[in-house]
Amino acid sequence: MFIRRLPKFNYHTPSSIPEALELLSVHGGDAKLLAGGTDLLVAMKKRASVPSHLINLKTIPGLSGITADAKGMTLGALTPIAEIGRSVLVQETYSPLWDAARVMASPQIRTLATVGGNLVSAVPSADMAPPLMVLSAQVHITGLSGERACPVESLFAGPSTCTLGPTDIVTRITIPAPRGRGAYLKVMRRGALDLALVGVAAYVSLDAKRVCNDVRIALGAVAPTPIRAVAAESVLRGKTLTESLALEAGKAAGAECRPITDIRATQDYRRSMVEVLTKRALLQTLERLNKGGIQ
Repeated sequence: MFIRRLPKFNYHTPSSIPEALELLSVHGGDAKLLAGGTDLLVAMKKRASVPSHLINLKTIPGLSGITADAKGMTLGALTPIAEIGRSVLVQETYSPLWDAARVMASPQIRTLATVGGNLVSAVPSADMAPPLMVLSAQVHITGLSGERACPVESLFAGPSTCTLGPTDIVTRITIPAPRGRGAYLKVMRRGALDLALVGVAAYVSLDAKRVCNDVRIALGAVAPTPIRAVAAESVLRGKTLTESLALEAGKAAGAECRPITDIRATQDYRRSMVEVLTKRALLQTLERLNKGGIQ
């Protein structure tokens, strides 16, 4: 039986971010960062990525874990998806992210895969991206010139291409305390083991008269990068969310997405599922707003 082995590489275990940055600076494009490894190690076995140097970020303290205060929540970049799915805090307050963590891949993969790695992979179907986008999350990046922060959507330059520089490291993601509720839904071919054919995240907050004063909708797997459905958002903003209005927003989202036809699904199917999932995500969000929690 043929066993495909990893190509040979030099393995580094830095104990701090500055040490990891120095390694990136010295080895440049010949180095890759290792977080969960669920994408990178598969690519290395397929020889799609053949780095000469592998830098393990898991040996650096402080890059994993969930913390929160009155201002919001912080996720270490190396926080496993499974930990997010187990968090009562995420479930009760940051519900779109909890939804995504519960349906991403298999339990085994969720135990290894990290929130930062899922974002940096920059695949259009990344499950963490739409929920974090509607929750107005910021990604904190450390490079040789210091630290900076940017919205999650700014990480994506194209399919599997992110905007990080060669000596940049994502260290954490911060999310402001939400005033509303949200939901994330996806459709896939083979249950929990497949990538999203379509992913939709929604977030809504209401004023004292139950009118939508903040609406955010993000779509995954239906454009070269995860995108905001701004036309669909405008359908709802300043109005009372009803089933008919959710249907109208779904049609607007379907009109503004840019899906492709490939071996997994057709363009028309993806567009129709954007309409369906947008409506469902909005109505689930409304139900959560009415009941004050996850139902």
